[in-house]
Amino acid sequence: MKRREFLASMGGLVLASPLAISACGNTSTGSTTGNQKVTINWWFLDGQAKQNADWQNVAKQYMKAHPNVTIKTTIIENQAFKQKLATVMQAGQPPDIFHSWGGGILFNYAKAGLVKDLTPDLQGGWGDSFSQSALNVYAQNGHNWGVPWDMGGIAFYYNKDLFAKANITQLPTTWSQFLQVVQQLKSAGITPIALGEGDKWPGHYWWAYLATRIGGKAGFDAAATQQGAGFASQPFVEAGQRLQELIALKPFQKGFLGAVYNDEITAMGTGKAAMELMGQWAPAADEGQVPKGKTLNLGFFPFPMVEGGAGNPNDVFGGGGGYAVGKNAPQEAVDFLKFFTSVQVQRAFGKAGYLTPVVKGASDALTNPLLRDVQNMVAHAPYFQLYYDQYFPPAIANAVLDGTQALYAGTTTPQAVAQQVQAAAATALQGS
Repeated sequence: MKRREFLASMGGLVLASPLAISACGNTSTGSTTGNQKVTINWWFLDGQAKQNADWQNVAKQYMKAHPNVTIKTTIIENQAFKQKLATVMQAGQPPDIFHSWGGGILFNYAKAGLVKDLTPDLQGGWGDSFSQSALNVYAQNGHNWGVPWDMGGIAFYYNKDLFAKANITQLPTTWSQFLQVVQQLKSAGITPIALGEGDKWPGHYWWAYLATRIGGKAGFDAAATQQGAGFASQPFVEAGQRLQELIALKPFQKGFLGAVYNDEITAMGTGKAAMELMGQWAPAADEGQVPKGKTLNLGFFPFPMVEGGAGNPNDVFGGGGGYAVGKNAPQEAVDFLKFFTSVQVQRAFGKAGYLTPVVKGASDALTNPLLRDVQNMVAHAPYFQLYYDQYFPPAIANAVLDGTQALYAGTTTPQAVAQQVQAAAATALQGS
């Protein structure tokens, strides 16, 4: 089903379906406030107009079944979300429900007492409904500080028509082959890669994935536990060197250093760039930018292996989105989150191509072949590594983001980036 078709059917499926009403009622925790008026402030990331409308329809569905509850939705662009969330957290006023990628940043909020421990709520049916690996991204030391909504991995999405125009008939499986594809696209007068490096996080995917391919799990674990040279070791230095090989080819669209993620998806959706390295949300985001009357023919391929690297070619770097609950949130916030992560809602959004489901019984609703590719890639990964900027606490995350951006700008060296990240890790991970 196409996204625009889903938008039209969502009202019938979610707002009027007896199944959805019944599911909503069955999410009750038994400890809500009954008829007392309750307001829930829900912050979620901007998923473009169609997705945003569908998320809001889910809130309307819940409110229809719970007339005493008002859900106020706040839609925020990715980078602005991170800044705004940090501000309210510093003030000790977290939203009732807010987007999270799990990992070190969420755990820091938990350590500061800013989020609700969902462990008791996850005992039994709700907890058992999730994929354990996806749920573990939000767990630390036996406590769950959030729940997953989507889980996938970073990979390449490419414009099949532009690849055909450049006479590219074989997808790259090695880094050398990938660089050849970039050169072939350039020779055909096509911008090879869209990148919104002004936001920093899209560019760090390249460096981190290269490190994953070069050092593998053992290389990452050694650095994360501060063994040997830590992040100043060979895999991370070489990751920068390999990335420099790509940067030297000038493969990105003009102005990529100042461009934001929305510029990246616009370049992809309008056919002005041939590929991007992005998460499982990319197909829906790119298609949302396709001009009226046009189509976008996307393909998929995993990040290529690096010759001589110690990493398994099937290892995956990535993650997904989820939600945490603020410390002062009413119990209805947890109750709504149970509905939002129900199999019925997951199936509907999976069928629309918005996510790769994390709830058992929802995966078969996934019809988008690109998302099935993602799901298959993750399912067969011997090692899965969460995004560096979410896995680590802010000091290390910022060192990665700032260092890699400087590498794209040509103002630093691979050795300096690795040393910068290591210096932050030596302090932030001390005693961990």
